[in-house]
Amino acid sequence: LPVKKKPRTFYSAEQLGELEKMFQEDHYPDNEKRREIAAVVGVTPQRILVWFQNRRAKWRKLEKLSMKGNRKYPTSSA
Repeated sequence: LPVKKKPRTFYSAEQLGELEKMFQEDHYPDNEKRREIAAVVGVTPQRILVWFQNRRAKWRKLEKLSMKGNRKYPTSSA
């Protein structure tokens, strides 16, 4: 039997703004904090968990790219 995937959750601009603000405060919210965020944003704590997992992956990818960029163009102290 094929596994039924949950349909994609679409977030409004307000929800994304709130999630991004929370992400700046804490990249790894605990269970209680995720429940609070879910209540504010209006989705399930499980969706918050997944959003933070995906956001951390994006954050790590951007960090890695910026590190590569810094090595490619070193600042000269001439």
